[in-house]
Amino acid sequence: MPIGGGTFTLQNKVLPGAYINFVSAGGGVTAGARGVASLPLQLSWGPDDKLIKMDAADFNKQSLSVFGYDSTAPEMLLIRECFKRAKTLLVYRVNSGGVKATKTTGGLTATAKYSGTRGNDIRIAVLTNPAGGFDVVTYLAMQEVDKQTVTSVASLAANDFVTFGPTGALVAAAAAPLAGGTNGTANGTTYSSYLTALEVESFNVLGYPGTDTSVKSLFVAFTKRLREDEGKKVVCVLHNQPADHEGIISVKNGVVLEDTTVVSGDQAVAWVTGATAAAEINQSLTNTTYDGAVDVDIKYTKSQYEAAIKAGEFVFYGEGSKARVLSDINSLVTFGGGKSPDWTSNRVMRVMDGWANDVARIFGASYIGLVTNNDTGRQLFKADLVSLALQYQAVGAISNFDSADITIEQGIGKRDVAVHSVLQPNDSMEKIYMTVQVV
Repeated sequence: MPIGGGTFTLQNKVLPGAYINFVSAGGGVTAGARGVASLPLQLSWGPDDKLIKMDAADFNKQSLSVFGYDSTAPEMLLIRECFKRAKTLLVYRVNSGGVKATKTTGGLTATAKYSGTRGNDIRIAVLTNPAGGFDVVTYLAMQEVDKQTVTSVASLAANDFVTFGPTGALVAAAAAPLAGGTNGTANGTTYSSYLTALEVESFNVLGYPGTDTSVKSLFVAFTKRLREDEGKKVVCVLHNQPADHEGIISVKNGVVLEDTTVVSGDQAVAWVTGATAAAEINQSLTNTTYDGAVDVDIKYTKSQYEAAIKAGEFVFYGEGSKARVLSDINSLVTFGGGKSPDWTSNRVMRVMDGWANDVARIFGASYIGLVTNNDTGRQLFKADLVSLALQYQAVGAISNFDSADITIEQGIGKRDVAVHSVLQPNDSMEKIYMTVQVV
């Protein structure tokens, strides 16, 4: 075997041997995954001033420790509705700045891990252990959530709900509730802090399940800036917000769940946020059933539904003990400047947004500062874009694609790449016009 070997940059090696480079010929790219939603919520438990990331598979087992309630509790309604479709949820507690509950019992001081009124439902008992020492038991409402057998306060470890000590002497005492826990106040400042924290994260859809007009305006401005100035093609879901923009979905009404719970229009934002985030680039939510719903909270006439569509409203209708999405549309109602009526379709927008996000991701990960801007480098980039488009076409997101639909050349500067691409997004069937000849 020759002594020389390895890779090469220039053909200037000295030792005899085989110098081999491996390069991608394109096709090693994949379309980006979807399913990440985000909600700012007013909670009575949880960390302040930070995003809480949770996967749908972990919600049932982590809900109690993270949010202070079992996943089936009424207080978890909005998170539960979002997780009916979303794969991952970024939650931000916007009513931060409250007070932590606390209590000294049996010589032991316990303080709630987080601020909020849920801390007042925590109880601490110090029980004499027959084998020696004490059992320090933490209860949340009537549920035992932690038990430690120790001989001193210094031996106690913090759990998911309280911290102990650091000083004191253990004395047997019956369970005593913590007190003084309060929630903070949600306002424009806390919602702005949420948006600041969210901006640096990767997500598909954010929603505001509230009715404050000033907060909704804040979300509209944030979404437009990310889409148009920052290049992050995200979508925002709001209640009754005629934003006239393809990146804003305006939910008109709500639904009634199987257990008779009424999910109002502003609360239904949570489900629409999760469902929109989870919808793939080849999927439409038109005629989709709202999971677990048996009716709508507000019914409309046919003419009112027609008016809702024309106004760019995302509306539910009741049919056969189910609630369904009438049409998967956004709030865009004004056309021109390159925007056609097709842009009202959220499925079409998912294709265009997905393409923009995927191209930016591929270029940033594999080309910026890494590949020479010559014909070879640009053809490698084109090969990756063609591969991406073929994936879109394979799942029915686009049609009639040909590699000639993408052209690439050097831009004005030596570091610039100019790309022109043609895409034909597909949409789902919604209307049928049939002529029947009777003979």
